[in-house]
Amino acid sequence: MSLHAELHRHLGGSVVPRVLWRYFDRHNNAEIASRFQAYSEFEDFYTRPRNTLDEYLELHTLVESVQTVETLPYFIYRLMRGAYVFENLAYLELRYTPYLRTPEHFSQSERIDLMAEIVQVVGKASQISDCPIVTSQILCMHSRLPYEVNRAIVDLAAQMGEYVCAIDLAGGDAAIGERLEEFVGLYQYARSIGIKTTGHLYETTSGCYPELLPYLMRIGHGIQIPLKYPELLPEVARRGQCLEVCPTTYLKTGTLQDMRELKVVFDRCFEAGVDIAICTDNAGLHNVRLPFEYENLLTLDIIDFRQLQACQNAAFRHAFAWPYGEQPAQMLTGLLHHESVGAIVN
Repeated sequence: MSLHAELHRHLGGSVVPRVLWRYFDRHNNAEIASRFQAYSEFEDFYTRPRNTLDEYLELHTLVESVQTVETLPYFIYRLMRGAYVFENLAYLELRYTPYLRTPEHFSQSERIDLMAEIVQVVGKASQISDCPIVTSQILCMHSRLPYEVNRAIVDLAAQMGEYVCAIDLAGGDAAIGERLEEFVGLYQYARSIGIKTTGHLYETTSGCYPELLPYLMRIGHGIQIPLKYPELLPEVARRGQCLEVCPTTYLKTGTLQDMRELKVVFDRCFEAGVDIAICTDNAGLHNVRLPFEYENLLTLDIIDFRQLQACQNAAFRHAFAWPYGEQPAQMLTGLLHHESVGAIVN
């Protein structure tokens, strides 16, 4: 059995449609009940492709509104159980914007103060004895939130290293350009105080900001670099940056029309020595788990088994909080070797 590392999964988009539907049903959500007569209608709405990234991101608000301090343990337990049983995950980084899990009717300062509690709840709920997965959180700054909130998110990441391994920038890439200097400054600040970094960048043609690249340790998506700006690949390789490629996302957001277009991404990255970690992004919204992402890439001849293994190895190598010097397969091989040698000696 192969064990996997997942580096790019959003807490909001990780809720599978059946779990979300049951939650709405049990809590008599009037809005959902009036819009959908049956689960099949809801699943179709929740998982169907959108025309643009911005339209796709609107779906996150549906889940964010119900992921509160009280309900997060419910959603996270089901997320972790599915990741362990169906995906064989040994390592999982969950990313989200804690501010968006606080009550909307509170003031900005009150919501900022409540973010630490959200992080703690997520951290404790992720530690499940019957689902032994190494987990950590990535806190997302948001391209549509005020500077004060994003700065507080960076500070919170620094304060809660027990639960948080890095920061990210999410919320739609087109909006970043209007405040580019602000986000450059936030990333500079984060790196200056030792916080690890990734960011949604070069996902679409609207999100290509080379000014931010030097401050990222990993690049969230980044597919437009090999597709449109392959001249940047040598510098990405020199920095040791890893692309977090989420294949199904690009079909759901209308960024690509055919997953086979990713073959250029993988081929050019392998040729340039740029690492890729294959991820799910929003496994619930897509109804696709990590092994299926692998299978789709193999079935479509986008990558071969050797390249898949290289991507799986890269995921552990670039994991921000994987605490071991070896990957699970190497650790198990060593354990089996030790046991076989012991049996011969005895």
